Amino acid sequence: MKEDCQIRLAGTGGQGLGLAGRLLADALVAQGMRVAQSQTYEPTSRGGASRSDLVVARDSVDYPLVTRLDYLVLLDQSALEDADELLDPHALVIIDADRVPAPPQGGFAMHALHPTASARQLGNPRVANVVSLGALVSLSSLCDFETLEQAVSRSTPPKFRDLNIAALREGQRLAKAL
Repeated sequence: MKEDCQIRLAGTGGQGLGLAGRLLADALVAQGMRVAQSQTYEPTSRGGASRSDLVVARDSVDYPLVTRLDYLVLLDQSALEDADELLDPHALVIIDADRVPAPPQGGFAMHALHPTASARQLGNPRVANVVSLGALVSLSSLCDFETLEQAVSRSTPPKFRDLNIAALREGQRLAKAL
């Protein structure tokens, strides 16, 4: 992993982006990183723009808000507006190809996946956030996949644990299939 990086998980309300950000932050902290995590969402509970930002550093986080994006997970077209201008030319971008018809343009690495469709196949479209996390960690060197899996297992209610672990592994499978 880079010494310092900035991550955004973006989409709409109801997609579980706050939870996804907390799960990733938990995994990164477990691997000795310092993390400042923030969430932004419109006042509507479903359908409004939503995002979870993480500023990650090996030593200390100098400024807790995102100023450039090294990693972007985009689960809905409406969430691109704020992220587009912050993308680093060397960023890794993952989009939900079914929900982002006009992806960002640039020289960064972009991967079009189908996390929502995969989540539906698992029986619950609401785990697209966890599918995306599995893909992000598998395509990057943010943290060990096993560490993220442990964070998901620790933070998921027992009733949903198996589904979320399956979603995480589905994201890993999607990434490996690229």
